[in-house]
Amino acid sequence: MGADPVVPAQSPAGGAHRDDVRAPGRGPSSASVHAQADAVAAATQAADPASPVPSSALPAILGDVPVAVLLIDQRTGEVTFANGAAMDLAGKVSLPVAADSWGAAAGLTDLDGRPLAGTEAPLSRVAAGEPLAGEPVRLSPRRSDDRERADAHDGRDDRLLWVTGFPMSTPVASAADRPPLSLVVFLPVADPEASDGEAVLQRLREGAVLATDVSFAISDPRQPDSPLVWVNPSFTRVTGWSFEEAVGRNCRFLQGPATDPAALAELRSGLAECRPVTVTLLNHRKDGSAIWTQLSVSPVLDGAGELVSFVGVQSDVSQRVVADAEQARALRAETVAREAAEQAQQRLLLMAEGTGQLSATLDTGELLDRLTGICVPGLGDWAFAVGLDEHGQVDRAAAAHRDGDRAELTDLRGLITGRTPLPGSPAAVAIADGAVGLIADLTPDALPDPFRNETGRRLVAGLGMGALLTVPMTARGRTLGVLSLVRTGSPFAPDDVEVATDLGRRAAMAMDNARLYQQEQSVAETLQRSLLPQLPDVPGVTAAAQYESAAAGAAVGGDFYDLIALPDGAVGIAIGDVAGHDIDAAAEMGQLRGLLRACAYEGGSTEPGRVLDRLVLGLGLRTLATVTYACACRDDDGTWTLHVATAGHPPLLVHGPDGAVRQLDEVRGLMIGVEARASRASVAHHLPAGSTVLAYTDGLVEHRGPDLDVGTAQLVAALAAVGPVSGPQELCSTAMRQVDTRLDDTACIGVTLH
Repeated sequence: MGADPVVPAQSPAGGAHRDDVRAPGRGPSSASVHAQADAVAAATQAADPASPVPSSALPAILGDVPVAVLLIDQRTGEVTFANGAAMDLAGKVSLPVAADSWGAAAGLTDLDGRPLAGTEAPLSRVAAGEPLAGEPVRLSPRRSDDRERADAHDGRDDRLLWVTGFPMSTPVASAADRPPLSLVVFLPVADPEASDGEAVLQRLREGAVLATDVSFAISDPRQPDSPLVWVNPSFTRVTGWSFEEAVGRNCRFLQGPATDPAALAELRSGLAECRPVTVTLLNHRKDGSAIWTQLSVSPVLDGAGELVSFVGVQSDVSQRVVADAEQARALRAETVAREAAEQAQQRLLLMAEGTGQLSATLDTGELLDRLTGICVPGLGDWAFAVGLDEHGQVDRAAAAHRDGDRAELTDLRGLITGRTPLPGSPAAVAIADGAVGLIADLTPDALPDPFRNETGRRLVAGLGMGALLTVPMTARGRTLGVLSLVRTGSPFAPDDVEVATDLGRRAAMAMDNARLYQQEQSVAETLQRSLLPQLPDVPGVTAAAQYESAAAGAAVGGDFYDLIALPDGAVGIAIGDVAGHDIDAAAEMGQLRGLLRACAYEGGSTEPGRVLDRLVLGLGLRTLATVTYACACRDDDGTWTLHVATAGHPPLLVHGPDGAVRQLDEVRGLMIGVEARASRASVAHHLPAGSTVLAYTDGLVEHRGPDLDVGTAQLVAALAAVGPVSGPQELCSTAMRQVDTRLDDTACIGVTLH
């Protein structure tokens, strides 16, 4: 199709209707079903092409765009092309395939539930080159001849479809070598609710009339400038361009200076990538009048996988687009009045509560939950709020109802999350122009996308409908989400709009603060992790370490650990915690760890207290921190001597070869940064081979309520329950599982002395 897309117009009735009576055993057996089919066909043929079909009625027949489209080769009777919607009907069917086989795979039946097959079936007649003005059939996937597909359905997804089809003429010389094709279209029709025969016929007649309002066109991308090679009769009715005037030209002649370049770019991108694409475009008729269309284009490939055509399907959505535009202009021009003193006081109380609650959390999901809770029932009977990611998709959603937690709220969140608000919906309008949206009378036909289907209608109807207020949540020039409020009784007053708008702004500011905080948290945690060492391979020992940042506060801090291979063959073990929970603490932790390593290389292995003294006295370090530094020296008899010095840090734990656990709490000392008048003492402990030394920060034993001694006792008991081990990894994992609140960042290191 080249750089410009196919832009077809509206649809045909599809030609003359076949009035043959079906043979016995073929299709419906009852006279009422024959009467329905004849009445539908007559309604289709009698429909006045010049009579516009109300756009508000289109969803009842069109459902979700695009509609299902097939191309059938008249010479072989095989389906050679099925667009995405048609492939969804038939499941795992490889093309080309016989038309009746395609219908059997889809589970097509007559209205009495009998399979469609043979020369009198709709697909067979279209495959033979006959026009089909329209006929109702039922889609029953559980009746598919594909056993796996049939077993996966229970009948609740049965649908009534309207089938129309007609042979495609190819008068241009360049198409003379193309096989004779027939176009088949399946349109979903809501099952008639009434049991009365006349009511059923009337519903189907309405479907027949609406079926004439779908348009098709085909272009040939193999020819220069990708011209149109076929359009259906409604093209001339809607656009004013005849078949002869349209065929042979690129479809850009329907465009105008007001056609949205972004929509055209999206369409061209889809065609260039040979994938189905759907857009809403502003086109122009031959007389220059404008028409808004929702266009779906699908590529057609031959048996070798080569692109041979593009099929375009579209419907007129002018009334919807114009109505949305007029509504947006009206809302922007709306002025807000002040409420009476009592109402003003209530708004102030609501805003005060909202400000306090929204500013008290940095979690976006919790913030949205609080926002909807504030709005219900004060501003609406139910509410839902969504947060947008950087691509404009809904990544978080929250909902609340005046009746409390309801199953529909969970379904609502699932329906919205993970998708971009569709063009034309109140949420999309709010995001696009930053304006508040208000629908005073929310009816099923006025529901915004993506609720224009049976599931969405039932969901919203269950929660309650009335007036809908949509507020963009914008902060610092960026729309971060949308708040929607629904009332089932009284309408929204101007002051309600003012309060909701202000709440939306405050929520957006809180969301943006949370975003900035998360960015800072990520930077700080990355900095902290980059400052933590990779444990070296030291002969005679096995080491393991773990670190977790806090879940509250700045979520980073000064916890660190280190394993040092000293020049004299000893092994240095360090654990520490710099005061603070921010980037500064993480940076000071890196400085302290580097200085400690330097002092350890110059100090003696048997006097770790001198190393800690030098950090304060020799280097003048004023950072407040707790540190434990120990040196493990191998003895001649295979045992180890552990020399320990502590500066206000929790005591080390030793897990013996037999699984017993004990604390090394004989040594105490003031924390780093506090001036000490006496040197820090070092204490020696003799450990058998196979012992594991476990060092940890206080975040591991801090719990809500009990003091550190209780937390330490719980840790000792958990490690003792592990029993004998051959390495430190299991002990470190067991220790980290003791963290229950993550109020502080936590680090631990285990060293097994072999």
